[in-house]
Amino acid sequence: MSHSFSGGCDHVHTHADHDPIDNHTCHCSVCKSVTGQPTTHVAFFRHDDLEVDHPEKLNRQPFNANNPDGPLELCTCADCGTPIMLDDKQNRIRVIVPNLMGYDPSFPDTTYHAFYDPATGVPRPDDGKPVHEALRPDFVWPQGH
Repeated sequence: MSHSFSGGCDHVHTHADHDPIDNHTCHCSVCKSVTGQPTTHVAFFRHDDLEVDHPEKLNRQPFNANNPDGPLELCTCADCGTPIMLDDKQNRIRVIVPNLMGYDPSFPDTTYHAFYDPATGVPRPDDGKPVHEALRPDFVWPQGH
């Protein structure tokens, strides 16, 4: 069966049939540290909208080493080590980084820049997309369960 969005690795697959609720270019220090990228394409899905076929094959570790009790866990494949998703312990969202988590290059482009901090000395993005110091102002966190 074909899905709107699908990714993962040879051992663990994720998919969604609903659009992401947020799709941004992240400039935060945690994403830079975890991915090694200067900016990161990040897509948030409602927790139950992103399905995982073999959750028992996921290794989980804190996403933010400076906040090990934070809500997000980086999930990697126990067999091959591929990053699969970020899972929210509060069951609000699941997060994917399309270029690192097995998604097709045709994944929809980001709509804005998040967590841009001019104090880093990095030039302000000039691609015409809105630039925010946090998530977009109208973003509302879904309810967990």
